[in-house]
Amino acid sequence: MPIHDQTYRRYAGRREPGGRAWMVVAVNGIRTIIKKRLFLGLLLLAWIPFVVGAVMVYLNASFPQFTLLSMTAQRFRDFLGTQDFFVFVITVWVGAGLIANDKRANALQIYLSKPLTRTEYITGKLVILAAFLLLVTWVPALLLLVLQVAFSGSFSFLRQNLYLFPAVTVFSFLQVLLAAFTMLALSSLSKSSRYVAILYAGAYLFSHAVFSVIYAITGSTKLSWLSLPGTLNQIGDIIFRLPPRYSTHVVASLLAVAVVIGVSIWVLERRVRGVEVVS
Repeated sequence: MPIHDQTYRRYAGRREPGGRAWMVVAVNGIRTIIKKRLFLGLLLLAWIPFVVGAVMVYLNASFPQFTLLSMTAQRFRDFLGTQDFFVFVITVWVGAGLIANDKRANALQIYLSKPLTRTEYITGKLVILAAFLLLVTWVPALLLLVLQVAFSGSFSFLRQNLYLFPAVTVFSFLQVLLAAFTMLALSSLSKSSRYVAILYAGAYLFSHAVFSVIYAITGSTKLSWLSLPGTLNQIGDIIFRLPPRYSTHVVASLLAVAVVIGVSIWVLERRVRGVEVVS
């Protein structure tokens, strides 16, 4: 029986640059989700408000006498407000099982035993959820702005409302990051995606219910920072230079968002591990 030489040999394959492993996680995750026809139907449904907005932009450009159809900062703020429902549904649908399913299948040990760091793993999962959320918030809102400028036939709207471009971007990314980090943190706490979905829905709805009860008792809106949707609404009004709907100081609302994201990152750091540590 021949004996083959088993001495050390230098790796002759292609070496990929470091720091890109998260792209593999993100691309494969996105491909898996878009194969679901029901989810594609949800995305199409989420773009119906954009179609309505595009028609309004066209009619306003063609018939200036219809002042009720004019596109203002309030219109763009209202458009992003109508997308809140789709942001909630997509966050639950896509995000609940991103980490929970890996924990149930004991796949974290496999992921993190590869040349894949914990940060890259979390980043890849975050990009999966953020990509779909931006697809129904930032992308259609930005397209509406572009259509408004194109149909108006001049740059007067752009000059008068130049702040709308950064406003749409900042608010959309803030909304997406808050939802994505919160969901990923909850997904890392359980092996059941259904339980995670219920937990997120409960936290989202319960926080707003608590604020509603306090408002009904005291008549004050200073504690809107207790509500996740209330906090985003307050920040959104300030970003779009509109009268704030609550009396909460914007710094308190920003601190609330920072605390939620910070706690979520801490939970992810503790729960996403290659080896399960039992204390």
